[in-house]
Amino acid sequence: MTVKTINWGIAGPGWISSKFAKDLAFAEGAKLVAVGGRSLDKAESFAKQFDIPRAYGSLKELAADGEVDIVYIGTLHPAHKENALMLLRAGKAVLCEKPFTINAAEAEEMIRFARENGIFLMEAMWTRYLPPIRKVREWLAEGHIGEVRMVKADFGFDMGWAPESRLLDPKLGGGALLDAGIYPISFASMVFGEQPAKIMSSARIGQTGVDEQFSLLFEYEGGRTAALNGAVQLGMVSDAYIYGTKGYIHAPNFLFGKMASLHVSGQEPILFEDGREPDGYYFEAEEAMNCLREGKLESAIMPLDETLAIMRTLDTIRAQWGLRYPADEQD
Repeated sequence: MTVKTINWGIAGPGWISSKFAKDLAFAEGAKLVAVGGRSLDKAESFAKQFDIPRAYGSLKELAADGEVDIVYIGTLHPAHKENALMLLRAGKAVLCEKPFTINAAEAEEMIRFARENGIFLMEAMWTRYLPPIRKVREWLAEGHIGEVRMVKADFGFDMGWAPESRLLDPKLGGGALLDAGIYPISFASMVFGEQPAKIMSSARIGQTGVDEQFSLLFEYEGGRTAALNGAVQLGMVSDAYIYGTKGYIHAPNFLFGKMASLHVSGQEPILFEDGREPDGYYFEAEEAMNCLREGKLESAIMPLDETLAIMRTLDTIRAQWGLRYPADEQD
């Protein structure tokens, strides 16, 4: 039985969009038909690279393309809200790259519009859809490690000193929290199914005014905790551990999710391996397309209420550091 073809557009012909476009070829029923950006030359070059029929020099033109069913937004963080609202107003379903927005106020505006107008919207938290992370959720749901008491997750890399980079530019939402921290924070949210009741945090604010590294301690009801770390100026072992009363789960290099292991007390460990060659961005595309085919307006795996709750957690953390972005002053 053949599945209904879903026509994709891409907003922003940059690096992350190229990763998504490359992987989209592995998604059954996906057809990439258009790309749009601020530069027609870049859009045309991107279109040529991925054999995309149409390239536009503006997102307004992309939004007006009648053949496009859904658009992946891979633009810079501060542009997400404006780009998403433009596409949603044109009736396009939207898969928006993480972080969903700069702050919770922007996320709330996007979500409200999508819901009021009955249009599909989803955060592109790609790791949540990877097979090993799906297996982790399955192990948790089946209660193999008992009551979860503690989560530890880190994601950090050393980008080198490049003050002109987007990653270190506060005007572009730079810093470790939004680019790296979103992954361990979303992972903890996935495991506990809620946001922390108490947050303790520490950050190193660098010369450009953004957080170069951070440490977080989340406390949940019943004394459950999550210890999370991230960095953009520090190479880290990016593993995740979930500790329960009967054992633990280990997801090595959890961001890219190619392996997970279950360790139950008194039993031999169970190893789940995913031998895929692609990075795995196509799994989130398949989830979005399945939702569209079934008439759903959001994903149960990454629901909009959780996306908004995570953005509020990020806002709370930045407030503790006194770190504000220009977009915060506008909301």
